[in-house]
Amino acid sequence: MVNAIVTLEDGRAMRFELFPERAPVTVASFARSANEGFYDGLGVCRIVEGYVIQSGSPDNDIMTDSDFHLFGEFAENGMDTGLDHRRGAISMARDDAPDTAGTQFFVVHQDAHKLDSRYAAFGYMLEGFDVLDSLASLPTSGKESWNKPLCMPLLRSVRVEVTGGEALPPVRRLP
Repeated sequence: MVNAIVTLEDGRAMRFELFPERAPVTVASFARSANEGFYDGLGVCRIVEGYVIQSGSPDNDIMTDSDFHLFGEFAENGMDTGLDHRRGAISMARDDAPDTAGTQFFVVHQDAHKLDSRYAAFGYMLEGFDVLDSLASLPTSGKESWNKPLCMPLLRSVRVEVTGGEALPPVRRLP
């Protein structure tokens, strides 16, 4: 069995267990982006306390698309992974169309089961809930759905460690 752990650091750490056997496309793509250093230095560009914190935009604007898309691994798109959006879930952000996730991801601050079956959750937090709470409580401005932090926290490092079993499957990205 393949074990995958991602560590997000902003000077403090949040660690998540990823589930490549349930969301292989999402985990493989996220791990590749992380381990190539894509996320290093990007901001937590959206904060909605009691809901989610979001990162992974190439220019720290949640409206910016990535240069690739992923097959959406969630029940409404024909793939039920069994992963829900409980507190500490990590999931892919996307546009309205089901196969539009790319590099942006979010971490659920408080249970958000309205997202279940509609977004590709791919892991659960192991440790760092205090960091999540601290980030979620930062002051924001802008529209309620945007909630840009007044002082954007930056991710210093995001890395995925894979152990046991075989390697992650090849990355399958859509144009």
